[in-house]
Amino acid sequence: MEPSNLHEVLRSVYEEMMPMCADMAAVAKGVAGLGALFYVALKVWQSLSRAESIDLFPMLRPFAIGICIMFFTTLVLGSFNGVMSPIVQGSHSMLENQVLDMNELQQKKDLLEREAMLRNPEMAYLISNEEFDKKLEELGWSPSDLVTMSGMYIEREMFAIKKDIRDGFREFLEILFQSAALVIDTIRTFFLIVLSILGPIAFAISVWDGFQTTLTQWLTRYVSVYLWLPVADIFSAILAKIQALILERDIEMLADPTFIPDTSNTVYIIYMVIGIIGYFTVPTVTGWVIQAGGAGNFMRNVNQTATKSGNVAGAAVGSATGNISGRLLK
Repeated sequence: MEPSNLHEVLRSVYEEMMPMCADMAAVAKGVAGLGALFYVALKVWQSLSRAESIDLFPMLRPFAIGICIMFFTTLVLGSFNGVMSPIVQGSHSMLENQVLDMNELQQKKDLLEREAMLRNPEMAYLISNEEFDKKLEELGWSPSDLVTMSGMYIEREMFAIKKDIRDGFREFLEILFQSAALVIDTIRTFFLIVLSILGPIAFAISVWDGFQTTLTQWLTRYVSVYLWLPVADIFSAILAKIQALILERDIEMLADPTFIPDTSNTVYIIYMVIGIIGYFTVPTVTGWVIQAGGAGNFMRNVNQTATKSGNVAGAAVGSATGNISGRLLK
């Protein structure tokens, strides 16, 4: 299954879990009703004890919250999701456009890179069977030619092994990159489901005097968590744009007939490591957009783990690539 399909599955899970809000709403109605009774009674007795006129406007708050609880799925969640979904769609379309441009440039670069290597007599036989057979036909059967022939076979095999190892590292980092995005989306979906199901309870508790901030905290946390996906898409779009600019520069250099390309893809691997670490900073960046608490310690641990994982991954890639290059150069 493709990663994009997994993101669709997470969205489907969120939508299918929403009917559970109705079960919590039934419990929340009782809690809110009891809280409204005490809240109104307290306000009335305070005004009577002070010989003041009764202000009815503050007493409308419990009834407004009660209406939100009764129609929580449509009135509260529907309103928030309707307002925030265009942001998600806009950021996702931005990412898709950048990825499409990057894929087209990558295909063009691969074609030009192969053509440049075929122009180089010292490397053409490493990637082309026709050039390899042509060089073998030019050799004779003398001892020196046999040694040269054996060296060509060994060099061709070593080039293939090096390419397979490099492609393996690239695929491994791509898997980690996609996994980091799925981890963020999975945690986001879990938080949204919990906030949505327990939202009526949070609204009901906010009716009670002394717990009024529960309502604002729920609202800020829901919006903050909902913005994780747009921020992650914007981060991915920035990485894709950087890689597209690098590909455009490589294509310009490959247009020079005398240019010999570097097939190590080091820059691509570096940006994969940056992307893996950067995905775990999404909750922190979202916190700059809207202030919300409650998940700080958890996300701090996630950030620390991501940093350590990125250091280990970078060290492993650098060490392995250095050892392989050193052995090939001997």
